[in-house]
Amino acid sequence: MNVLDKTATLSWRGDREQLFMGQDGLSSALNALEQSFFLLKNQQGEVALAPLGVGELVPDTKADWHFCGHLPGLRPTQLGDPSFCRDHKVKLPYVVGAMANGIASVELVEAASAAGGLGMFGAAGLPLELVETSIDRLQASLGNKAFGSNLIHSPNEPDLEEGIVDLYLRKGVKLVSASAYLGLTLPILKYRFHGIHRDSAGKIVVPQKVLAKISRVEVADKFLSPPPEKMLKALVERGDLTAEQAELAAQMPVAEDLTAEADSGGHTDNRPALALYPTIMALRDEKASLYKEQGLTLRVGAAGGISTPASACAAFAMGAAYIVTGSVNQSCVESGSSDIVREMLCKASQADVAMAPAADMFEMGVQVQVLKWGTMFPVRAKKLYQLYRDFGSIDELPAKEREALEKGYFRQNLDDVWRDTHAFFQKRDPRQNERAAKDPKHKMALIFRSYLGRASGWANAGVADRKVDYQVWCGPAMGAFNQWAGNSFLKEPAQRKAGIVCENILAGAAYLSRVNSLRQQGVAMTDAQQTFLPRTSEQLASYFQDAGAEN
Repeated sequence: MNVLDKTATLSWRGDREQLFMGQDGLSSALNALEQSFFLLKNQQGEVALAPLGVGELVPDTKADWHFCGHLPGLRPTQLGDPSFCRDHKVKLPYVVGAMANGIASVELVEAASAAGGLGMFGAAGLPLELVETSIDRLQASLGNKAFGSNLIHSPNEPDLEEGIVDLYLRKGVKLVSASAYLGLTLPILKYRFHGIHRDSAGKIVVPQKVLAKISRVEVADKFLSPPPEKMLKALVERGDLTAEQAELAAQMPVAEDLTAEADSGGHTDNRPALALYPTIMALRDEKASLYKEQGLTLRVGAAGGISTPASACAAFAMGAAYIVTGSVNQSCVESGSSDIVREMLCKASQADVAMAPAADMFEMGVQVQVLKWGTMFPVRAKKLYQLYRDFGSIDELPAKEREALEKGYFRQNLDDVWRDTHAFFQKRDPRQNERAAKDPKHKMALIFRSYLGRASGWANAGVADRKVDYQVWCGPAMGAFNQWAGNSFLKEPAQRKAGIVCENILAGAAYLSRVNSLRQQGVAMTDAQQTFLPRTSEQLASYFQDAGAEN
């Protein structure tokens, strides 16, 4: 409303000194996130904000200030779907994503929990014994506070996926972040429905929760549906479920929380968020009717490209129940990455990313999004896939190509590379070696995959003379965060802590939501008022009082 509505009948009466007026007053009111205001205008078109509880609204057309709108209070804890925070026993609708190879480290999960969010441990790619010790530490340090751990689809190593599930069930891990799934597998269904039962009131109780990260409608459909009858029958035959448990599982979704993953780092389909999210929301609405009798709430969160207050505000405006951040957390001091990688990430722009073959799904041609600035990994990984596609074995490689691999990529004779690779899989999954003995192309794939796997390890360990080979999973969100951080204290890697990043993103999203509310009511604001710049923990403290406390 740009002019006073002549039909308005409500006016404000009170002490003019208590009004928030002028540009300074408007800025102060916008920053008081928890406070609600009446929006007032006078006959000259001036705007004022009156805190609720100050003065009164009366039917008086002759008063100076007329009521014309409302600016509701909005704390960061009020963003998203309140049922998400309630069900997962957290204060904030903010998930720190499960970056593989321990990049989402124990320390990162602990930092997320301390801030009031939900941390996901990056178990993918780690040996079982390291995952177990990490789970033990988290359970000891967090007590009853919620956390989750990654469960990644492993089509080339099904025994590994099964082993992780068995570990989680034995350790009592109640939440997993399911990622890279192309369809359902028996291990993830075994995890989800282990111990399913009815309580004393007859309600179906599923002890384990799955937060599934998807980017395709057909995969989302599988997770929001009950498991297929054929797969439930197989679980019963294997002894993983009883017949009675299978009947209960047939009435429940595989996941109650679905993360619509747009253009992210790592495994991604590079989906545009503005197209993907509404599509998944429509599917959620369609599936919700299946579970009315159970009283379930199906929720859709948003991930991929979220690293600034503006992107978080947009996600919540589309209806996201929660948001998931990834790339930006890798640049934080608590991540399992190295200082060298953190320096690289802090200098990245949105265009400094590229797609490259994935180590875990190499033969399938699946790609991951990685940092291309400061490393030759994307180029070299693509070359390896080209060689795999064009030749049937290592022995078929032209001498020139083999020499380039040995001197530049591996810095090792390929026979020695195979010896090391064979030893690795003999411990991790001996069936890979058995297959390689019969199939020389598979042997070549394992050798090439060893470069991809080691490239991530070199980056995490900060092996300086391997910087050119670093594989750093990263999406354009990293560049967006760097641009937003500008020359603030968050420009420096040492200042990037997961808690302050979380607080800035959520407080900024709440602030910008209030800016949008005033804009939609015709209030003109300065560029500075429509921007949320990085703030310190001390400056944000009032917005997050008790946010880290356990529900």
